[in-house]
Amino acid sequence: MGRPKDYGETADVARTPLPVSAQAGAMNHAIVRVARLHRMLAAQLLRRVGLHPAQELVMMQLWDHGPQRQVDLVRMLGSDAATMTRTIQRLEHAGFVRRKPSPTDKRATIIEATPASQAVHRQIDGIWAELETATTAGLTPDQQAEALKVLQQIEDSLARAVSG
Repeated sequence: MGRPKDYGETADVARTPLPVSAQAGAMNHAIVRVARLHRMLAAQLLRRVGLHPAQELVMMQLWDHGPQRQVDLVRMLGSDAATMTRTIQRLEHAGFVRRKPSPTDKRATIIEATPASQAVHRQIDGIWAELETATTAGLTPDQQAEALKVLQQIEDSLARAVSG
């Protein structure tokens, strides 16, 4: 399956009817479709600053909480070690983060945002605002609040299922 080249093609993907085999899991299918479209739009917007989806989450964590051990970033962002290592390598190559050994644990690596990353900080804030606007377009404030409530309930249900 090819990637849509523009938003028009992406919108067509969103209108794809539910496959018969997925009808027993209509909620699952809807979540997958929404998540895919959200990620596609995020990728388009983040491309402006040379980032890929999830890299901005690492940067936000570092900007908000300062230097952190790589293992803590893995835990906080729900990633796995290999994916986080690749993400950090790419961010380091772009000049947005640097790695240094932990002064207290020889096995740990500390990741910190570089001063150069501050140049994209405001841009990422704007991108997230634009993504939020696109995501909630056509929803009233009450509908947005209800959607957040329902999504929190779904997240809680899935977290319970995963943990036990």
